[in-house]
Amino acid sequence: MSSRRVERLNEQLKREIAELLRKEIRDPRIGRPTVTGVEVTPDLYSARVHVQLDREGEEARVAMTGLRAASAFIRKELAGTLHVRRVPELRFEEDRTLEQAMRIEEILREVLPDDGSTDDESGELAGGEETDEPGQETS
Repeated sequence: MSSRRVERLNEQLKREIAELLRKEIRDPRIGRPTVTGVEVTPDLYSARVHVQLDREGEEARVAMTGLRAASAFIRKELAGTLHVRRVPELRFEEDRTLEQAMRIEEILREVLPDDGSTDDESGELAGGEETDEPGQETS
């Protein structure tokens, strides 16, 4: 299967799974996950479904268990809506890219020094002069 077709299938699966999770799945363990991406293998036998959970710690582990339990139902529902010979086996994985990005940003803030050329909060220029109006210096 061409990579373009796999990409289209990834997007279609993402939309359909998100819709099913929002409207059809009633498992209270799951909560309101956000489907961030789907990666189908080239042979279409399996797909990794990346989800961001609205829970943390033990609750997140329980939510992932609920998603895995619902995967057979979701796959059956997808078989009725998708026009493919075989609906891939769904493997749910927690997407931690947002947490990782926030951690990297935090580390960069600690490591990189502040510029210090202007102090935007006080309205002072680098030379210590204050402004009353934009573009106007006071004497």
